[in-house]
Amino acid sequence: EEPVLLAELKPGRPQRYDWKSSCETWSVAFSPDGAWFAWSQGHCVVKLIPWPLGETELGCKTLERKSRGGKAETRSRGAAKEKTLECGQIVWGLAFSAWPAAEDGDTDPACAVGLPCLVLATGLNDGQIKVWEVQTGHLLFSLLGHQDVVRDLSFAPNGSPILVSASRDKTLRVWDLSRDVLLPSGDTFLLSPGRQVQVLSGHVQWVYCCSISPDCSMLCSAAGEKSALLWSMRSYTLIRRLEGHQSSVVSCDFSPDSALLVTASYDACVIMWDPYTGEQLRTLRHVPLHSTLDSSSEIHTSSLRSVCFSPEGLYLATVADDRLLRIWALELRSPVAFAPMTNGLCCMYFPHGGFIATGTRDGHVQFWTAPRVLSSLKHLCRKALRTFLTTYQVLALPIPRKLKEFLTYRTF
Repeated sequence: EEPVLLAELKPGRPQRYDWKSSCETWSVAFSPDGAWFAWSQGHCVVKLIPWPLGETELGCKTLERKSRGGKAETRSRGAAKEKTLECGQIVWGLAFSAWPAAEDGDTDPACAVGLPCLVLATGLNDGQIKVWEVQTGHLLFSLLGHQDVVRDLSFAPNGSPILVSASRDKTLRVWDLSRDVLLPSGDTFLLSPGRQVQVLSGHVQWVYCCSISPDCSMLCSAAGEKSALLWSMRSYTLIRRLEGHQSSVVSCDFSPDSALLVTASYDACVIMWDPYTGEQLRTLRHVPLHSTLDSSSEIHTSSLRSVCFSPEGLYLATVADDRLLRIWALELRSPVAFAPMTNGLCCMYFPHGGFIATGTRDGHVQFWTAPRVLSSLKHLCRKALRTFLTTYQVLALPIPRKLKEFLTYRTF
């Protein structure tokens, strides 16, 4: 079943043609509970939109979102109101996370006592990371340290306030947002949340993407290099280089059980890895949809921009420069569905499945239907086991070889 375009949202601001306008949608994000959608719509603006969209929005193909200044913008839908975040800089990366519940005596007005709230981190052009409270649209604090564009952000999926940022300054930085730090302000010091825990150096090019495994044991980073780096989230040391691509690796994502890692490259290939052993399990090649296409055209027309796993771990979505959104079944070597899209830059699954959001170079965001699947009992058992067993632990089990191969995704 081919993806169906449900809605396309467009910025309300006219497109400018100077470099400062940066109308691209470099990043889109759903909150972990699926209640919010964040859209970096260009022009230094992020839109926070309650999900699901209204039926009138899902029924129309295009809808302009106008920005009217720096204050929170409201739209009636119960307690959830749409907001506009004026970031003051081009926005490159977005990431949601639950904020730890406040305690009695806590003077932080951002969250009610005993109630966790939702925060959104935004990576900016000047190297800042601004952290916002979603319900109010208020800026909580800024994280300073990067010397260049913050290209991507990843919160620890287990709900702990650990944030990893990837930057064009060729480093990754690990932040603990639960710890306070004293910042100089004139003759005094201000107490601000967010302490830099570690700086990870190892890339020699801009870092494009970072992804923390769902079990929070590993971190993958992709830069303008032919290899991706795999780091330990416990010791913050390099585990291994994943070498196999023929051009720059630009995107990466872990499967929901942490047993698989996919990397996407300008070489028009997605490689599926076992992150524990470093073994290449499968290569997915982006070939032209129609054989009649001009074979003399530039190879970069199929350059990949983004790859992401579906929530149940049975599908992948990819966006490439050949103007196609592809959906892949985990155990097949060819895409199971295509959708035409122009100038795609990023893609992300809705956390409960059924939808994919894509961002474009024109500042638009599109919402597509995605295959809904009822996972087999075999896959559910594998997913449950692999959530806490490494590949080496599975191989050490006293079980038949074929069962080991299935549990380690070697039955493709």
